[in-house]
Amino acid sequence: MKYKDRSGNIVNDETKQDSLLKLLYTRKWGRMLLKPFLSPRVSRFAGAILDSRITTPFIVPFAKAYQIDLSEYKSKFYSSYNDFFSREIKPEARPIDANTRTLITPADGKLTVYPITEDLQVTIKDTPYTVSELLKNRKIAREYQGGYLVVVRLTVDNYHRYCYAAEGLKGKTHYIKGMLHTVNPIANDYVPIYKENYREYCRIRTEQFGEIIQMEVGAMMVGRICNYHNVKRVAKGEEKGKFEFGGSTVILILPKDSIEIDEDLLENTKGGYETLVKMGERIGIRKDNCSEL
Repeated sequence: MKYKDRSGNIVNDETKQDSLLKLLYTRKWGRMLLKPFLSPRVSRFAGAILDSRITTPFIVPFAKAYQIDLSEYKSKFYSSYNDFFSREIKPEARPIDANTRTLITPADGKLTVYPITEDLQVTIKDTPYTVSELLKNRKIAREYQGGYLVVVRLTVDNYHRYCYAAEGLKGKTHYIKGMLHTVNPIANDYVPIYKENYREYCRIRTEQFGEIIQMEVGAMMVGRICNYHNVKRVAKGEEKGKFEFGGSTVILILPKDSIEIDEDLLENTKGGYETLVKMGERIGIRKDNCSEL
């Protein structure tokens, strides 16, 4: 993986998850070992184990291995590994950009951003995807031509709760079934990941950016995407939900002429880098000619 931080520094930050998946996906025997875990039934079984008290001894070694600063998180007794994995951070550790004209990243992770072209192609690790494939809806996808697709990839060391990227009226949640699979880009050389993953999305009618789409994508060993709300008015930075164990992804689909994405994010993506971001950071600002709803 190639990462940059928001200051433009190149970060050598390959996780153990990246290294393990590279080994498994580049070996035939490794792909054979992974195959059983693609079953939703196996994922549910693994999720049940991770919900049990017997997994608590793994918490401290995991935190040490991934250098997780537990002082940033609310103090509590964790009843299971999943309880720890979806731990809640202290608000002051993830300040929300207060400017009403800015769009924020909804999650911690590794961010890339792609213009939505006329042919609706977006490339992640040399694998093309379209907005219509993500949404399974060509009509809605056409509405976002000329906009941006923002991908925030979470790995196991990240904070796994996520928030709303903007204030607005949240519409109903749409559910797209799929085979659970890893979202680590190493896998893209072998499996078209987003075509197989379970995902949920909603449209958010905002005053600043028009109607944006926010999507959560499940991954291998993530049996549940836990979204909290039905149709309601939501605030920027308000917690939207959480993932359970595994890597995960949050996607924003933005309409044309609604937002100016921060230049460092565009340049890093063009250069083949993911940008390290934290929930609540600014990633763009409203265009002056964007019409309010």
